[in-house]
Amino acid sequence: MKISQFTEKLSEKGINLTSKQLAQFEQYYETLVEWNEKMNLTAITDKEEVYLKHFYDSITAAFYLDFNREIRVCDVGAGAGFPSIPLKICFPQIEVNIVDSLNKRITFLNHLSEKLELENTHFYHDRAETFAQKPEHREQYDLVTARAVARMSVLSELCLPLVKKNGTFAAMKAASASEEMNIGKKAITTLGGELKEVHSFQLPIEESERNIIVIQKVKPTPKKYPRKPGTPNKLPLE
Repeated sequence: MKISQFTEKLSEKGINLTSKQLAQFEQYYETLVEWNEKMNLTAITDKEEVYLKHFYDSITAAFYLDFNREIRVCDVGAGAGFPSIPLKICFPQIEVNIVDSLNKRITFLNHLSEKLELENTHFYHDRAETFAQKPEHREQYDLVTARAVARMSVLSELCLPLVKKNGTFAAMKAASASEEMNIGKKAITTLGGELKEVHSFQLPIEESERNIIVIQKVKPTPKKYPRKPGTPNKLPLE
């Protein structure tokens, strides 16, 4: 995806980038590639692919969810900052909190945030299971996002405890969303969530399938969730 296509496609969705925002995306790309030589942040380093599969793909969440307001966002397992940092560039008023279990990624994100001069961004080196049990984070976020981190039954246990009541959990997935939803339904209900909608679409140019599963938090998550680190993955709620 060329930069001209990137801006054009976003503009069609009502997201008009300023020259400052475009410069931030360029800086993001350069920093990502530079750091990727020292640590494994992404397998995708070709510029047009990064713009399509990382930047544009991350921003698709804003086609279906409202980011034009001051909201607290928590991004679980964001890796190199996807989807929350591209969303933060487009919508500077949101507060971004990223939790990741690898400290080197957190080091990269802190450096990136300084480079891009992002305000109101916070990075935590922690396991999602222990992070969600801390009172200052539990049920404190308007929106929790996760992009291709784990299957739905596992993701729900890691993310829904962080969502405040009436808040939203958005899982960004490639294919097989309906199959995942069938398996993950019980977990979502157990954790206080309710399926609101599933948005299916294709990425432009390469036309690969994408799904955004939107879950609303309708009641508090029982205190015993999430379970100890590693347990949700080994013994999913199914």
